[in-house]
Amino acid sequence: MFISSENSPPVFKGFTLVMPAVAVGNVGQLAVDLVVSTLNMSRVGYLHTDCLIPMAGNNPYPTCKEDAEELHTAAEVYSSAELKLAVLQIRAPILQTKSKKFRQLIVSWVKSSGFSRTVVLSSSHAYQRDDQQLQGTPLRYLVTPALQKVSEDALKELGWREMERVSAFPGITDGNTEPRLYIPGGGITKGLYTDSCTEDVPLAVLLIFCSEGDNIPDAFALVNHLNDWLHLLDSPSQQPNKWKIPTSWSLLFGSGIPPALF
Repeated sequence: MFISSENSPPVFKGFTLVMPAVAVGNVGQLAVDLVVSTLNMSRVGYLHTDCLIPMAGNNPYPTCKEDAEELHTAAEVYSSAELKLAVLQIRAPILQTKSKKFRQLIVSWVKSSGFSRTVVLSSSHAYQRDDQQLQGTPLRYLVTPALQKVSEDALKELGWREMERVSAFPGITDGNTEPRLYIPGGGITKGLYTDSCTEDVPLAVLLIFCSEGDNIPDAFALVNHLNDWLHLLDSPSQQPNKWKIPTSWSLLFGSGIPPALF
């Protein structure tokens, strides 16, 4: 599944993996763009799978003209040895019929690579929140039991709000009905979380309630939330909360209306 672009395959043992879920507003993918661009991370390989819609394009993080001409694909892995950080960027939708297979491939790769923890950046439909989810911050988190054991104190210090479980039938009070985890618009987020719980994988989900549209502010909110925990911008070479917008964002909403139409 993972194919290295270097002569010697990278070693990820003890690294933190950050990856997006293809979800409403593409917030997770935008947040990952900011991480890769700001930290100037190097591409070390890609994922080869038939679970994603095939696509290819120019380098979204060029630093010079030669870099811009590089070919990039649907799922690529970037790394920073200094920060012991790896990032998986997913740029194409997951085929609906192969969603389960893709989750299994991700979990298998995470386990075989020896990542110390995995953080999934995701989003969920704001209009489908229940009453308790309307209060306070739109940011939520989930953590598997395997990660809870080692990160419980750090998460308590952050004062984050855990994703609430909601009633399967809102408005109906039935003592026999267990509240459930519900992440509408979250793509594989819930499935990947439950699979990781079953496989004893240390994984956290950071998500934000949002709507489709200009989701750049949501991406900044989510990546700042991530930075509060991982301190990615705390190195001397980085300014606090100063994220670098990648060149690819210049065409985020298309190239504009052709003047020839008028």
